[in-house]
Amino acid sequence: MTVTIRLPDDHGGLVDHELAAPRYTDARGGGFTARVAYAAAHVVADPLGHNAPGAPAAVDWDTTLAFRHHLWGHGLGVAEAMDTAQRGMGLDWTATQELIRRSSAEARAVDGRIAAGAGTDHLDVDVRDLAAIRAGYEQQLAVVEDAGARPILMASRQLAATAEGPDDYHRLYGDLLAQVSTPVVLHWLGPMFDPALAGYWGAHDVEKATDSFLALCTDHADRIDGVKVSLLDADHEVALRRRLPASVRCYTGDDFNYPTLIRGDEVGHSDALLGIFAAIAPAAASALTALDAGDLDGYEAAFAPTLPLARHVFAAPTFHYKTGIAFLAWLSGHQDGFLMVAGQQAGRSVPDLVTTFRLADAAGLFPDPVLAAHRMDRFLEVAGVAR
Repeated sequence: MTVTIRLPDDHGGLVDHELAAPRYTDARGGGFTARVAYAAAHVVADPLGHNAPGAPAAVDWDTTLAFRHHLWGHGLGVAEAMDTAQRGMGLDWTATQELIRRSSAEARAVDGRIAAGAGTDHLDVDVRDLAAIRAGYEQQLAVVEDAGARPILMASRQLAATAEGPDDYHRLYGDLLAQVSTPVVLHWLGPMFDPALAGYWGAHDVEKATDSFLALCTDHADRIDGVKVSLLDADHEVALRRRLPASVRCYTGDDFNYPTLIRGDEVGHSDALLGIFAAIAPAAASALTALDAGDLDGYEAAFAPTLPLARHVFAAPTFHYKTGIAFLAWLSGHQDGFLMVAGQQAGRSVPDLVTTFRLADAAGLFPDPVLAAHRMDRFLEVAGVAR
């Protein structure tokens, strides 16, 4: 069956676009073991909630949790309550706690892998006291550990604004790592994802910051499962992972270069903790299963069509990538509406989202092209695009 839709082109006109057939028709997947792979999942807004900017998040819990089951069904772990879930961009601490507890309970029910973010985003943005920042981390860590998820120590805007150098980071993180009951993931989120995190680890120079970060990892290797590096610099990540202690994983957060980094080289590889995996779960499962089997051609064939999509979704301003993730979930039938907490569905323009649609279709990611075309057509109609 041929499915066609009229889409805007780059010159203000309309052109016919014929949708591709779905590449992934099996609802299940996974079974890979050579790499650990987490998808950082978004939250689905309650369409009847008051999800205006600055308002408390109103979450559609049933649909949000169903999306986690979609990810587990493809063999992926869930990285919960991360920046993909709009931490610091609309998901308040009350909703975050409930999300962590609910998702962790669902993970136990299906033996799904789960890790969850602990940070300081519930503190007043102007807090400039290291003891208060440490206490804020401890409060969130307690929630994550009590829920049974692996903690991910997220970067702190307050710490970035308060720390006077590497020693402050080392003391604070050292205190936290001494308390955890299970090894954690350390998250280095670059300023392209959050400008308030510039200079993290005590230096604006990336190489100096890397030295500081690696010293922390070396000093506390027994308390660290891995590090998530989100700097969108493949060469830097390769150099960093080669210097990590042997027991510490490198989880790539590079949504621009993940196929090469996960595949690895003669020295090592990166595991994965990626926001784009939430949008390409079937393709990611297919690629990682092929890698397990030593089928490198199959690995490349599964991932290659997804890379243009990922690079577009995470293009500057990168921190609005969540809009593309939610848009693709709606087009793919994982949620009934295209709304986000804090009104973040406005984070990308109509032309941007048209390109997102085209690239996802080129990768064969829409499980139901008829539904995807119908929803895209309605989106353009509501946006006022002449049909």
